[in-house]
Amino acid sequence: MPVSTVPYSEVDVLVIGAGPAGLMCANALANARVNVRIIDKRAAKVAAGQADGISPRTIEVFQSYGIGERLIRESVQVHQAAFYNPSSSGGIELTSRTPDVTAPSARYPFEMALHQGAIESIFLDSMKALGVEVERSTVPTSIEISKDENELADSASYPVRLALQRLDAPEGQPQEEIVHAKYVVGADGAHSWVRKQFDIAMEGEQSDFIWGVLDMVPETDFPDVRNKSLVHSNYGSALLVPREQDRLRVYIQLEDKDLIDPATGRVDKERVGPEELLAVARRTLHPFKLIPTTGILWWTLYIIGQRVASNFSIKNRVFIVGDACHTHSPKAGQGMNASMNDAHNLAWKIALSVRGWAEPSLLSTYESERRKYALDLIAFDKVFSTLFSGKPLTEENSDGVAPEQFMKAFQKFGGFTSGIGVHYDPSVAVLDKNQELASGLVIGERFPPYKFIRAADAWPFEIQDILPSDFRFKLLVFTGDFSDPLQQAKVKSMVANTQIPESFINRYATPGKSSESPRLDIITISKGRKEGFEFLQVPTLLRSHWSKVFIDDTDITGSFGGKGYSYYGIGPEGALVVVRPDGYVGAIAPLDHVEELDAYFASFMKIPA
Repeated sequence: MPVSTVPYSEVDVLVIGAGPAGLMCANALANARVNVRIIDKRAAKVAAGQADGISPRTIEVFQSYGIGERLIRESVQVHQAAFYNPSSSGGIELTSRTPDVTAPSARYPFEMALHQGAIESIFLDSMKALGVEVERSTVPTSIEISKDENELADSASYPVRLALQRLDAPEGQPQEEIVHAKYVVGADGAHSWVRKQFDIAMEGEQSDFIWGVLDMVPETDFPDVRNKSLVHSNYGSALLVPREQDRLRVYIQLEDKDLIDPATGRVDKERVGPEELLAVARRTLHPFKLIPTTGILWWTLYIIGQRVASNFSIKNRVFIVGDACHTHSPKAGQGMNASMNDAHNLAWKIALSVRGWAEPSLLSTYESERRKYALDLIAFDKVFSTLFSGKPLTEENSDGVAPEQFMKAFQKFGGFTSGIGVHYDPSVAVLDKNQELASGLVIGERFPPYKFIRAADAWPFEIQDILPSDFRFKLLVFTGDFSDPLQQAKVKSMVANTQIPESFINRYATPGKSSESPRLDIITISKGRKEGFEFLQVPTLLRSHWSKVFIDDTDITGSFGGKGYSYYGIGPEGALVVVRPDGYVGAIAPLDHVEELDAYFASFMKIPA
């Protein structure tokens, strides 16, 4: 009788969980040509319901991976928010309408709504083209990290050992597999198995607010059914979000008495179903009618504690992302956005580490950057939830929430809810210096959009599209006016200073490779007029390809452009700006002190072997 052997394999990165966070991570790593596998216990992807709100920053991130156009094509755009409050006749009435997105630098000044299954399909198709597919009906059964410090410090080692089990293995096929991984990403949700294996605590409190969710195609006379509507009534609060295919999502606040079992004093979800939720929604929206034309398409209950994990990483080898490390109420629409942006922040750091290009200090910034963001999100969520769920201000309730108070909070937090205002504190990846050289760019925040003209052919480009998520740092060289002899001399001197062996441009170059660095992409943006600018006069280092030189001028029709330097707060002396692979400003330096960037890169970058 043959002895059964357990299959053994090695992989650079194993992602556990194929929800939006796990898929964002696996897709990003597949794009970086990292050897990645992704497993999920579910036999099939999400078909309906679940999360649906996509923030302006998340749209930018999708665009940076080349999958933004499909997202925009399939989604509903939400441009306007409507606010309803109690009327004197006992129902609700429109108080005001405002822009849904208030962040002034948003490239996409709207939110989008699309069900989670469709969002996952975008990732799945992108990954499939790169040769990566989700291994379904597969669960981890054990995980351990090597205690050998030398092994942990060696970027070429595989110090994480896991046992995987196939739940649907055909008879005669092995059910178990042993995997050794360089890195593991736990994207396995609020009840994360990975988090529990390492005894990571979720810190925070249970929310007092319980919400129900309904998806339907409505028949209604509610006038703002195709706007995002925030409703305060004397019977509770509701949030209405327009969806694809004429659908509507309704979030309904529930009272404890609707759900508490008097015998136990505990929440009993069996006490509320879709019919009860619909009845509460109708009471809240009175006098407007709400009739599902094809029944309730999907429903759920949210009883979510506002909690953050005490750690997001273990020995910089195992990481948790998304709901595995932070949970909060659904009303601010941040859950899926926060989760996918965790993965976006982590993926490039893992990719550089897998290649042996980054010190462990870079991986440490995942926790320091995203845990602070998660704590800020919880603080915001508490304020927003209290205002949203609080009783409205009426003659009988003088302590209630005034419409102006709620509106002000909605606008104040606009930078946060849009994802545009996310700010990373100083670290090895964020050098807080020389901010005055580009006052319109915030060090530690995402590089804002603007249209520049390509010098060779006068073709206008959105600068974010020149900064794709291709795992390279971008060095933006704002030369100033290159036709000015003094400024030209300054630029040529800067180029000469980068030719020395100690310069970051040479120090991290891969020996024997072409002039295009796998770690750094240099883009030149000059002042000048398209009619007279000669891009071939720009030093060769600053134009590795004819497509890398741009000018701050209007387009051919004079419709836009020409004010990029002033928009970014860059003076005639120019500046050097480093944009990280995730699109965030990492460092700024003057043209005559390029050595400051040597120190920035030296803090986390390894010299190639």
